[in-house]
Amino acid sequence: QVQLVESGGGLVQAGGSLRLSCAASGRTFSTYAMGWFRQAPGKEREFVAAISRSGGSTYYADSVKGRFTISRDNAKRTMYLQMNSLNPEDTAVYFCAARVTVYTATYTSMKDYSYWGQGTQVTVSS
Repeated sequence: QVQLVESGGGLVQAGGSLRLSCAASGRTFSTYAMGWFRQAPGKEREFVAAISRSGGSTYYADSVKGRFTISRDNAKRTMYLQMNSLNPEDTAVYFCAARVTVYTATYTSMKDYSYWGQGTQVTVSS
């Protein structure tokens, strides 16, 4: 069983930065492709960023490209999301997700992921 725990959310002013972390337990971390999703109030959960098993491939939603950076440290079993130039539209609960894979692909659909964290709230004030 894989367990994912997000941390690092909080309240920040527009233009500020936050770094989210997602710590994983269970199987060997390097067997997971991982991603970040977010869900704003009254909206569906949406893709934010994804990273391959090794970290060599990443992919971003257009809305965060150039502002957010996804990374991972397989030795620490942790994935990160560095968020810069935050704006109120980034306010949401952020979820990390994982799937076991043998491929070096990134995955952008919720249905591609088997494991989810509980979420961490990010609030950006104007």
